[in-house]
Amino acid sequence: METFQALWTSEMADGKFETSVHTLPFSTLGEQDVLIRVSYSSLNYKDALSASGHRGITRDFPHIPGIDAAGTVVSDKRGIFRAGDHVLVTGFDQGMNSHGGLSEFVAVPGDWVIAMPEGLNARSAMQIGTAGLTAGLAVQALVGNGLRPESGEILVTGASGGVGMIAVKLLTHLHFNVVAMCGKPELDDTLLGLGAKRIVRRQDFLSEKPRALYPMQFAGAIDVLGGEVLVKLLKSLQYDGVIAACGMAAGIDLPLQVYPFILRGARLIGIYSADTPLARKQEIWQLLAKDWSIALDDFTTEISLSEAPQILNELLAGRSSGRYLVKI
Repeated sequence: METFQALWTSEMADGKFETSVHTLPFSTLGEQDVLIRVSYSSLNYKDALSASGHRGITRDFPHIPGIDAAGTVVSDKRGIFRAGDHVLVTGFDQGMNSHGGLSEFVAVPGDWVIAMPEGLNARSAMQIGTAGLTAGLAVQALVGNGLRPESGEILVTGASGGVGMIAVKLLTHLHFNVVAMCGKPELDDTLLGLGAKRIVRRQDFLSEKPRALYPMQFAGAIDVLGGEVLVKLLKSLQYDGVIAACGMAAGIDLPLQVYPFILRGARLIGIYSADTPLARKQEIWQLLAKDWSIALDDFTTEISLSEAPQILNELLAGRSSGRYLVKI
């Protein structure tokens, strides 16, 4: 086989970007340790940014997006993986400045590759993908910093997205009392079905007059929004509360005084799954495969590679919810 199909993002003469399925020569992939035949990928907001030509994510075009991939090894120059081994790759530079997993094949450095954990296959692993890995790292941060089900309410912001929905379900699986922040009322029943005890709206949460501190409310939070939501969350934590921050959809600034930290012992933990060391990724994947195993079919939509460009546009516009699984 001399060619393969992949999603291909190109810059047009007018400066706009176009993403569609192309047939490409194998030389496009370049020389890397491990060649993988991709069975499934998934769609993430970072993929939508890359496919739209965002140079903060991807510097050079044309480009194959896709920060997630799962499939079987074709070859490994190091001899560590054998042909036919089931593997997955999430994050690192895949789909950013290296060609990504929305493709029939991907070539990556060997230290990006994880052997498929027992209990998962390519499909179930990509239902989880980077979104689930991020949610898992965030949950681990809360638990590792002492939060327990009896600690109190845990708020999950951006609960209609992939990270949010998986976090709600995973925290419920671990018997936490979960509150979901969601701006899409049509998804309230879905989130309550995933285990959220109640729903809050961002506008209601932010409706109070700004204060140095608010009444203590939440034991912890997983926040994908940042900005003023994260500021108020920090000011609303119970004593020794913990926030795992893994997004900035609502803003990048964090204007606040040190009061939550020195008067209430607040802890703010940053989560960035892409460059998390491989050993820690493997640890989270093992948990997600066994002790933290949760069914994700209820909010996963399976699509083809040719359908991906339209869904990526919907992701970018904020009109999507849940997880999108791409069958290659």
